[in-house]
Amino acid sequence: MMDMTLGSRFEPHEVVVLPGGKIEISTPELIPGKRATVVVTMEDQEPVEQQHVIDLLTALPGHRLFQNAEEVDAYLREERDAWEH
Repeated sequence: MMDMTLGSRFEPHEVVVLPGGKIEISTPELIPGKRATVVVTMEDQEPVEQQHVIDLLTALPGHRLFQNAEEVDAYLREERDAWEH
């Protein structure tokens, strides 16, 4: 049966990848001879283009953006009228 208890967790460390694709981690909490699991994530060098929330909403199918409460009320009136006829 496999032991499913969690071991110690440490704060993330930022490292620079060394020549040959090597990384080095050094922290006093690591005990020589113990096994450890290391998870590596690479940071993108290129900045990610971020979209404005309004642009994201307008790209959704069936989107409805209203400029004010009166436009919302008018839209709801039209929808209710369509249901009644």
